[in-house]
Amino acid sequence: MMGGMATTKFDPKREIASYTARRGRFDLVEVPPLRYAMVDGRGDPNTAPEYAAAVEALYAVSYAAKFALKRELDRDHVVGPLEGLWGADDPATFVSREKSAWSWTMMIWQPDWLELERFEAAVAEAAAKAPAASRVRLETLDEGLSVQTLHIGSYDDEGPTLARLHDEFMPGHGLRFNGLHHEVYLGDPRRTAPEKLRTILRQPVARAT
Repeated sequence: MMGGMATTKFDPKREIASYTARRGRFDLVEVPPLRYAMVDGRGDPNTAPEYAAAVEALYAVSYAAKFALKRELDRDHVVGPLEGLWGADDPATFVSREKSAWSWTMMIWQPDWLELERFEAAVAEAAAKAPAASRVRLETLDEGLSVQTLHIGSYDDEGPTLARLHDEFMPGHGLRFNGLHHEVYLGDPRRTAPEKLRTILRQPVARAT
């Protein structure tokens, strides 16, 4: 550091409480409204080319926005982890892992100080190298009351945990579904052994009436 103080880097995983979960238990949390770069798709994420293109586009837009904010506002942040909202006509397909039946919205957190104009400029910049970036939008997600836990291991081993959440914890605590299944990927599957992957599993809920 020379000539002054270093820019403070905002890290969502440290500053936002809902990015923390505990293994082996389900916790009720209040998730604040958060802004995300989002892109939608459908099908098995392991085989659908659309999925790989969506993830590439999200990172391209997120890094373009990060560098623009640092350059223009002198505000720096850590690019958030990849996250996904997963939907299906039958929630049981999450337990059975019938991935071809899933729809998804992949997303990456964006800071509150990212204005829409700068975001749109980042999309245009990213689309020059990653054409799917033109489909990325900026949206606020307000999940509110949610149940979450930390899963360690392969994504394909999530089924038993989700079964306990859906069939035991939620009914036992008078809760019902109130939003899409949400996963926060704290580990990079390209660099991490499957048994060491860390994933927050989150389900927005409401009190059953």
